[in-house]
Amino acid sequence: MSSTAPPTRRDIAYRGFHLPADSTAGTVDERGGWTSPPVRVGFEVAEVVPSWTADTPDGCWIEVELRGWHGDTPSTDWYLLARWSADDRTVRRTSVPGQRGGDARVDTDTLTVTGATVTGWQARVTPRRPEGSPTGPVLRSIGAVATGRTPVGQGYEPVPASTAARGRVLDVPRYSQRLYAGQHAQWGGGGDSWCSPTCTSMVLAYWGAAPPPERYAWVQPPGPRPVVVHAARHCYDHAYAGTGNWPFNTAYAGLHGVDAFVTRLRSLTEAEAFVAAGIPLIVSAAFRADDVPGLAYDTRGHLMVLVGFTVDGDPVLNDPYAPDDDSVRRTVPRQRFAAVWQRGSGGLAYVLRPTSVPLPLPPEQANW
Repeated sequence: MSSTAPPTRRDIAYRGFHLPADSTAGTVDERGGWTSPPVRVGFEVAEVVPSWTADTPDGCWIEVELRGWHGDTPSTDWYLLARWSADDRTVRRTSVPGQRGGDARVDTDTLTVTGATVTGWQARVTPRRPEGSPTGPVLRSIGAVATGRTPVGQGYEPVPASTAARGRVLDVPRYSQRLYAGQHAQWGGGGDSWCSPTCTSMVLAYWGAAPPPERYAWVQPPGPRPVVVHAARHCYDHAYAGTGNWPFNTAYAGLHGVDAFVTRLRSLTEAEAFVAAGIPLIVSAAFRADDVPGLAYDTRGHLMVLVGFTVDGDPVLNDPYAPDDDSVRRTVPRQRFAAVWQRGSGGLAYVLRPTSVPLPLPPEQANW
């Protein structure tokens, strides 16, 4: 960022709960649902994005709700963000459009605050199962990232960048989504639209957590990488009619033994801490073809894997929109990419890692 612009800290806070360890922090109702305590973030909130991991036996699902808080009382109604299940044969996995009140609205995977003062959030998860089912859903984790009303900057970096990530590129496999262009259109239009599940598949493979071949043996014809088709099908949001629902991707990853959540980062300096810890990030950006050298196409929202940095600090990406696997790896200018990441999604990132791999130490205003 130009030195003439005053530094502005973006207000971002993430809080997660892992069950059963954190179950006593919340309350359990007569339906077996769990409600978190109110999470106060200390700033005025504009958006809240939830994420979760859960086990849902066939025919079962969970409902995930959010509401805003201010002070000691709720300041919005409850809003339903998702009816989610790993099963797509008998359960319609979906966000819930059309919810709009005087205080907030639901934008697919995001609770957007409109007419209320919100300085905290609360989550509620309700398990659902068919009558007579011997088992029901099990919630493993639930969290949310709250973002303040501070305008998004251009990737301002308030402290010197970490040197531990400079020159480090993680060995994340390279998958092109476009190998399935025009195929399996029932899941969001086919491979040309599958940036999010393709990235999720790359990072699961990096951790050795990809689903085994018998899980995607149904893909016919198998094509070049049927595991990506498996991910697209199981990340698909029926209401959104696409595979890019952010928490649906992290919930899918959570089915494969990793901890997974959605957050926002303030800068590539924060992202470097993850790479230094050996954790690749899935990041969302929006740009025109002339915005970032090396990304010569237009997109209103695209997911890529941040796999490392050059010795000079430029980001190294696995871009699934490449025409083939060999051309997935891209190196792009640091400030130009930071701008389209922050402007395009507010610095959104998926964090996927085994629990045995420690997260980096969070900043004072913790966003992981």
